[in-house]
Amino acid sequence: MYNTRLASAKRFSAVLAVIVAFVALSGLLCFKAGAEDITYIPTWEEYKTANNITNRTWNIVADAIDDCIDASIKLYKAGDKDAAYTPALNIYNFYYETSGFERYVNGYSGSEVSKAELQFKTARKAVKKDLGVETVVEEFVKLSEILHIQANHLDGLGDTGESAFNADGTRKTASTSVTVAPSADVSDNTENTGDTAAASQQSSVVSGAATFGACFLIIIREGLEAILVVGAIIAYLVKSGNKNKLRHVYAGCIAAIAASFLCAWLLSLWKLANTANQEIIEGVTALIAVVVLFYVSNWMVSKAQADNWNKYIGDQVKTSTETGSVFTLAFTAFLAVFREGAEVILFYQQYLTDPSETGFVWGGFGAGCVVLVVVFIAIRFFSVKLPIRPFFLGTSILMFIMSISVLGAGIKELIEGDVIDMTSPEWLQAIIPYNEVLQVLGIYPVLETLIPQLILTLITFLIFAMSSRERNNRKEAGVISIVFGGLGIHKFYLGKYGKGILYAVFCWTFIPFFLGIADGIHYLTETDEQFAAELAPKPKKPKRKRVKQSSEPAEPVKN
Repeated sequence: MYNTRLASAKRFSAVLAVIVAFVALSGLLCFKAGAEDITYIPTWEEYKTANNITNRTWNIVADAIDDCIDASIKLYKAGDKDAAYTPALNIYNFYYETSGFERYVNGYSGSEVSKAELQFKTARKAVKKDLGVETVVEEFVKLSEILHIQANHLDGLGDTGESAFNADGTRKTASTSVTVAPSADVSDNTENTGDTAAASQQSSVVSGAATFGACFLIIIREGLEAILVVGAIIAYLVKSGNKNKLRHVYAGCIAAIAASFLCAWLLSLWKLANTANQEIIEGVTALIAVVVLFYVSNWMVSKAQADNWNKYIGDQVKTSTETGSVFTLAFTAFLAVFREGAEVILFYQQYLTDPSETGFVWGGFGAGCVVLVVVFIAIRFFSVKLPIRPFFLGTSILMFIMSISVLGAGIKELIEGDVIDMTSPEWLQAIIPYNEVLQVLGIYPVLETLIPQLILTLITFLIFAMSSRERNNRKEAGVISIVFGGLGIHKFYLGKYGKGILYAVFCWTFIPFFLGIADGIHYLTETDEQFAAELAPKPKKPKRKRVKQSSEPAEPVKN
């Protein structure tokens, strides 16, 4: 009897396990089938073809993006986070950018573009980090509302709009979807479309003029810096009776100009070969520009005094004379021109992203080059002098402002490229709104951009505060190293700008913090003589001239 009951229990358990497994498998298959039934069109070009769209309004593009958002929400609710991320990524890369939506919005408001770009990132982050259905839906609802407000502005329908989704993530029935009779929808709005085209054309002209002016000022500013260095070297050589070495200076300048154009060409090839990673490339380029800007800015502050400037130029010529080598002169001229050429290349990248503004970029560049030629002739042949200190200090301040702007814009590009996460709390958005002034300055309600900008501001303030002090005090150097060594301030204090920038760039690793403490202890424990010996420049050995030996026998000396 016991064995019979035990066998029955085993059979019942086996049958129950089979039923549970069948139910679970059926549920899994139903889940997969449900997720696979959720479809969307991945790109704008495919969307146009599928819906037979020959003329488009911007609300049609916004509706197309809503379709992808709808798919992402449904896939996320179904539990397939990875599948939900793909349409969330496509809506920016293959709709907002490729349809021209972003470019046209930028024509009337750069801050509106930034608002949309950061909201795209916020929605993607909610999906990728699996922040929950409520958060994902909330971010997509905000994004849809932003896009429809922008679409209505471009379509001439006002500056208001609403999201295509309800608070629970379901699509509103009153959607302006284009799936039915798209051509009729477009033709009914021809007047508004014409108004939009006229407004866009006017915005394009204004934007082009701004691009021309910006590119003109960039080449003027950078070119004047190079001319000051090269012109001073040439003047020094002429006064010291070394005109025979001028050709080496000119050779260095020509080589630098050729190298600048070569770098621009290589960078353009690199960007074309990596179109899928445009944001990352632009972000990295911008951060490199910040490093170059900051270095040159501090170099110029150190040379702002006339005595320092004359000493710098004199040292370059003196080194060349003493060593008997023209390489120093040629290389100094090369660095002066190539450094500014590299900055021009880095700055121009942000303007060359729009093909419609390429003509304005090269127009500003050409006009600036003409002015620079006139300035160089005036300095070289008519002894016209520029005021060194006001020019260097003014340019340095302008470079700092540009550094802040480019730093914010570069980090924002890396955020859009999903290299860096984004933190934008509501309290910060209330303090820092989206407007055109802050957009130009590269200031956004994002902690990942603001914190580096604040650090850069602090470093700059401390450097300017120390610029009027003597920089050979051992105890001061030790205290500054311990307190501000994590930011590299002690290196700037000692005039070691390259090392200072390395400390500042890697301050987030906290490695410079410990190195700064070690440097401070070292300075405080050594003698003044040892400290002075560390700061003293290393003397350069003069170049030995080879004496040519004649193959003919020497004539005998006559008595």
